[in-house]
Amino acid sequence: MKPTHLRLCRACAAAAAAGLLIAPAAAGSASGASVPRWSAPVTTTATTAATAPAPTPSSTPSPETGTGFTPLTPAVAAQLDAAVRQVMREAQVPGVTVGLWAPGKGSYVRSFGVADKATGAPMTPSLHVRIGSETKTFTVTALLQLVDQGKVRLDDRIGDYVAGVPNGDRITLRELAGMRSGLFNYSLDGDFIKNLQADPERYVAPRQLLDYSFKHPVQFEPGAEFDYSNTNLILLGLVVEKITGRPLHEVITKDVLGPAGLRSTVFPTSPALPVPYAHGYTDQTATGKTEDATRWNPSWAWAAGEMASDLQDLRSWARTLATGTLLKPATQAERLKTTPMDIPGAGYGLGIFDVQGWIGHNGSIPGYEVLPVYLPPAQATMVILLNTDSQYKGQEPSTLFGEAVTSIVTPDHVYPGHKPVVPRTG
Repeated sequence: MKPTHLRLCRACAAAAAAGLLIAPAAAGSASGASVPRWSAPVTTTATTAATAPAPTPSSTPSPETGTGFTPLTPAVAAQLDAAVRQVMREAQVPGVTVGLWAPGKGSYVRSFGVADKATGAPMTPSLHVRIGSETKTFTVTALLQLVDQGKVRLDDRIGDYVAGVPNGDRITLRELAGMRSGLFNYSLDGDFIKNLQADPERYVAPRQLLDYSFKHPVQFEPGAEFDYSNTNLILLGLVVEKITGRPLHEVITKDVLGPAGLRSTVFPTSPALPVPYAHGYTDQTATGKTEDATRWNPSWAWAAGEMASDLQDLRSWARTLATGTLLKPATQAERLKTTPMDIPGAGYGLGIFDVQGWIGHNGSIPGYEVLPVYLPPAQATMVILLNTDSQYKGQEPSTLFGEAVTSIVTPDHVYPGHKPVVPRTG
């Protein structure tokens, strides 16, 4: 029986699985368990019956000087179509939507493939998907709003808010948001994997997630290293709840989604997805066979990855997140201070990354992946969403699409970069 790989939003290089989506999955864990893997726009619906190869660098038009973004002409759109279809064919992705917007350069919004393999319903730009670790950007924004209100400080210790945290008297909220706490990633725990695998529709409470983490020793001293851990965000979610006296989903809905004008984004309190939605498909199953994960309960991801959204809201949020319009300038500046990750040209800030100049976060949860990012020099936004998280040759499919698209439109800012990452073990 193939062990499951519970990837949750692996946004960073060879970080611990169940994290970000840039690098190949690590080969194993210290416990011996398998490492979890847990858009006037041109709008059409296309199929995956692709034969055209992806464009080569020599055939890609040069971006205009000073902007770093290739104008989205019909010829470039055709190149993008071919590149997206090739990735779909090779990685066997059921459906994907790609959105690109840049002032003065045009727009490109196209959907390819199917949203429901059983009915053959087409993928369209209006469909909702689960957004995995993009949720982290909302949770950290809620925390930073409390910083702006003087209700909490980034250098407060987590032990002041949540009891029983290993090294809780030393780990700061800044270190949690920046993935430098040293706390074990609960979604790597063998019992967590076994239990979720046995019943993916069950509800899991935040405190139960912490229990999975805290039975493991800390990985390193606070602040000493970068290590992507979903445990960090569960703790920050609890901090937001304690300070506000309100459930996290209510805080994010009223204080973040409302002011940001996001009407199609939700922090659910059940496995239900907003309609219309795409079905999601994953191979993170007990047998290793691909299954429909649409109704799996995302409670196990909570503050780290439970939310859902659509293309246009993610387009708006990518810019809001990168430009900091919901925060004071000084707080946004703190957020954007990055520390190195495990790939060249990439750094992680406070619930946000900068990868080859693209600022944002990506997300993965069984059945779905998203990549909403913003390129400040060109004021350009890219959003990619798809209805599978099944890897292809050790790579996340959203990363493959991101690289194929940016190789054409921003050859000086290719996501996530050209140098391969050596997976970290242990």
